[in-house]
Amino acid sequence: MDSSMFIGTWWALVPPLLAILLAFITKEVYSSIFIGVAVGALLYSGFHPWEAFVNFFDIMKNSMNLNILTFDVLLGMIIVLMAKSGGSAAYGKWAGTKIKSKRSALLATAGLGVLIFVDDYFNCLTVGSVMRPVTDRYKVSRAKLAYIIDATAAPVCIIAPVSSWAAAVNSYVPEDAGISGFQLFLSTIPYNLYAILTLVMVFFIAITAFDFGLMKKHEDNAAKGDLFTSGAEEFDQVSEDEVNPNGKVMDLILPVAVLIFSAIGAMIYTGYQGGATDIITAFSGCDAETSLIFATLVTVFFMFILYLPRKVITFKSFMDSLADGFKLMVPAITILIFAWSLKGVGDALGLADFVGHAVGDNASASVFIPAILFAAAVFLSFSTGTSWGTFAILVPIATAMFPGGTNMQLMIISVSAVLAGAVCGDHVSPISDTTVMSSAGAQSNHINHVSTQMQYAVIVTVISFAGYILAGFVHVWWIVLAVSLIVLLGVLTGMKIFLGRKQKRADG
Repeated sequence: MDSSMFIGTWWALVPPLLAILLAFITKEVYSSIFIGVAVGALLYSGFHPWEAFVNFFDIMKNSMNLNILTFDVLLGMIIVLMAKSGGSAAYGKWAGTKIKSKRSALLATAGLGVLIFVDDYFNCLTVGSVMRPVTDRYKVSRAKLAYIIDATAAPVCIIAPVSSWAAAVNSYVPEDAGISGFQLFLSTIPYNLYAILTLVMVFFIAITAFDFGLMKKHEDNAAKGDLFTSGAEEFDQVSEDEVNPNGKVMDLILPVAVLIFSAIGAMIYTGYQGGATDIITAFSGCDAETSLIFATLVTVFFMFILYLPRKVITFKSFMDSLADGFKLMVPAITILIFAWSLKGVGDALGLADFVGHAVGDNASASVFIPAILFAAAVFLSFSTGTSWGTFAILVPIATAMFPGGTNMQLMIISVSAVLAGAVCGDHVSPISDTTVMSSAGAQSNHINHVSTQMQYAVIVTVISFAGYILAGFVHVWWIVLAVSLIVLLGVLTGMKIFLGRKQKRADG
């Protein structure tokens, strides 16, 4: 069979959609993504068995990002070392004296997520490792913790001018767009409805203690002492006899501080190495992946100096932590490798070209271009599990619709819609790397995280889509943002009142 009939056509949608559908039906993510990749390899090979077998492993090999896998393993080692030193337990006890309620624990977690805006991978795993002892203390379900981590990682990175995400967007803006990449990125921030509304929803939920759908089930179970609901067996806990009972708060705080400052310093340094002349352009041109590996290596070396002379941990236990950290990250690494392979299959089948042509051919009514681009970005990012890949495909299309900078304001709104849609699709996709990282950071079962988060994200997605329709008409950011915020808060408040009354009737 001729494989060309499947490339660049709607067939390219089959592997990712099949993987996602199977994941929700079976509640098992490994086999679901594996089947998606296998079907994609068959399509790409024209159903020739041997070629499909060879292409399967070639695509998997070429899709893997060794830098991110190395970072994951080293960060897993750091998390294990923090636990063994007693630093995590000590921090949990200390935070318990400062954080007096579940609401405070949720707000502190969301606040830390907003503060770590440099990189989403770094955000997901760091916030999880630092706040997990605190949220466990106040019986926050792991699914809820994963949601807060995920909902403050990519959304804050995409509206932070100094981040690896800003750098990515800069690189995708054509030179003839009539505006520099960084200026365009800054202009998109107030129009990035999904990111802003998601952050507002996180704080609303934390303050009001409002939960609904599957998340309420997880929270009810957590209140009874079951933080996981399901999937607890995936996470090997550090044995109590390995934990130093005399650990101190500084055994966690100092390594985290070293990790943050060395990551930021390395990003600035690699940016200057690339020809930057100031800090902003340094972040725009930094090598984020190399910087994160450097930061984790520096932190591991720092922990060696901090722990061993004080006999907080033995040399053998320290070295064993490398293998323990790897074991901790095995679920995340496995899903990442399969997810990257699924994206590689999509690239081979021309999924990007198919969606790009579909958008370019159908976005004709100018006032609806932002809403159409938002929907296309959500779909593409959800199907491929990558927001950056979606930026690369749709940002040039969005700018090309307004050649020479004509109708600059609508171009800014359209690019904002692409960025927001890409983050939205990435946020809810079960094959997204940041979704996987959030599950790993919270040590939550992956499908639990995906299924609970999606119900929350749908509300923001629908309101954002309506907001981009409004933006296509009014072109005034504060009107669009104000109306969207009012609608979101109105919907959430109405749901809280309605579901509260329904619960009272059921109890009464």
